[in-house]
Amino acid sequence: MNRSSSLHSPTFSPLYRQIKDLIMRHLASGEWGPGDPIPSESELASRFGVSQGTVRKAIDEMAAENLLVRQQGKGTFVATHKDPGSYFRFLRLVPNDGESRLTQSIPLECWRAKAGADVARTLALEPGAAIIILRRLLKLGEEPVVFDEIYLPSELFPDLSLEILRSGESLYSLFETRYGVRMIRADERLRAISADRVSSELLQIAEGSPLLLVERVTFTYGNKPVEWRRGYYSTRNYHYHNQLG
Repeated sequence: MNRSSSLHSPTFSPLYRQIKDLIMRHLASGEWGPGDPIPSESELASRFGVSQGTVRKAIDEMAAENLLVRQQGKGTFVATHKDPGSYFRFLRLVPNDGESRLTQSIPLECWRAKAGADVARTLALEPGAAIIILRRLLKLGEEPVVFDEIYLPSELFPDLSLEILRSGESLYSLFETRYGVRMIRADERLRAISADRVSSELLQIAEGSPLLLVERVTFTYGNKPVEWRRGYYSTRNYHYHNQLG
């Protein structure tokens, strides 16, 4: 096959994307862990046998995706959920008045179960596989605003318990530091529902009040789903905000 036809092949990938994939493999293998510096652009260019500009383009894209963080004068580092700036990277709930509020994560329950059909399909598990289900309440200021029900593969979080969840560490930071599971991207679906008895009591709103149900599947390296979350959002004093483009 000549070069011209290969460029139009469905399997063709730009060189910088190939370099990005190679860097991702090093991240997934743990060679460069969360918070670690990665080699310089010139070192990576030499290692991979490409130009420094190609490496820079790959790193630029990974920085835009919050996989890497550039620090002026220091280098490029693997992004980490331990960074306070990323604690609520996936939380899009914003107060209507624009005032920031202290965030509290309150674990409520944590137990083990067997995956039903929906959980197994979403997390790419066998039906009946061991899972962990946890529930937590998120407060902004003194107001409860999100009630989460979260499903996790038990094999990745073998000793997770309510006591561990109450350590005070953010959930994704805990997953990263204790279990080596880094959440790198998430897919969400939103729809409007009415509050049932449980959610209305926890969120301190009337039963039947409007809620936003946010269903999130979170992925780690290798496009592996590792969390299915159903979040019940009270939008009485808040709104869901997402920037596009």
